Amino acid sequence: MKSNNLEIFCVTNKKIPHIEKTNYQIVGVGKHNFPDNYLKCDTKDNIFFKEKYYSELTFHYWYWKNLIKLNNNDWVGFCQKRRFWIKSSSIKKKIDINNINEHLLNKPEKDWDKFESIICEPINVNGAKKMKIIKRGWRSIIKNPLILFDDTYHNLKLHFNMHHGFGNLDLAIDLLDDDDKNDFNTYVNTNTKFNPHIMFITKAEIANKWFNKLFPWLERCEKKIGFKNLSGYDTKRLYAYLAERYLSFWFKKYTAYKEHPWVFIQN
Repeated sequence: MKSNNLEIFCVTNKKIPHIEKTNYQIVGVGKHNFPDNYLKCDTKDNIFFKEKYYSELTFHYWYWKNLIKLNNNDWVGFCQKRRFWIKSSSIKKKIDINNINEHLLNKPEKDWDKFESIICEPINVNGAKKMKIIKRGWRSIIKNPLILFDDTYHNLKLHFNMHHGFGNLDLAIDLLDDDDKNDFNTYVNTNTKFNPHIMFITKAEIANKWFNKLFPWLERCEKKIGFKNLSGYDTKRLYAYLAERYLSFWFKKYTAYKEHPWVFIQN
């Protein structure tokens, strides 16, 4: 069923003035003291205390448990403090903090009735210089020396091992349900692009299916990997990065999806 309504939640862990000028529903996560007009996710059924490991997923969980309306056919989406959905017509425009509101996506686009989900246009991780690969990927190189000589091995798995803790992705994949385990393993070993930032737009029914897959898996990962050895920004937020990679795979496997433009705005 077609819907002309779109609600987007913009999640932030700090008060940022340019977000407040948008017509998005602003959500505050973490320990910052947010204004009253920010939606908060520290009530009812929540994982608010996990923000430094889960990032904006703490709100996604709260939305799933406390706010989602399964009979609602409207589009609902998520973005974050520096990354925003923009109109397709604004792709080639110069967008900055002063004119962002002119270009923000604020309603479904004409062809969306052909799709079930909207995900970010992808980024490519196959571009690291050899010295960086040696410095951050030496454990992977020991396991497979061909990484130094063959770019086909510069895939999502290598990138994850370099930045988010060697071996964590393999441990997490082993904890996936059987219907996704092999497919997701193939995905991270054969692709160099993923759809970033845990940003998506969909209908409530599909969002519910996604969250029902995601959060039980992350809970299993917590029991296996824990929090104690997670240090540094890129590793501490491990569970958010796992969700980011899995999102790219899951929405492509289970939904009719469209990749949509987004923009980074430095505050």
